[in-house]
Amino acid sequence: MKLPMLSADDKHAEIRRLYFRTTRQTIQQDLEKALDLLKSMASEEERERATVYMEGLAQMRRDWSGNRKVKSKKLEVRSESGSGKGKGTKRG
Repeated sequence: MKLPMLSADDKHAEIRRLYFRTTRQTIQQDLEKALDLLKSMASEEERERATVYMEGLAQMRRDWSGNRKVKSKKLEVRSESGSGKGKGTKRG
């Protein structure tokens, strides 16, 4: 994808705009566009300014990915391990 010549401030503003306007339906495309903008930034200092928005977009993608199986597996492990003080536990 060819990006128009944007200043560092324009790129930062576009990443910020993507962050505030993304939805569950557009998160993947918005994150890809933000990554393209981030990669086109000339300096580490410019990229650091966008870090909070990039991390926020990544977190939204994780939250909206529908990966609920991980949560249920964690709950199963916790309930199976127990404290060892339940029925049938013999102490010698």
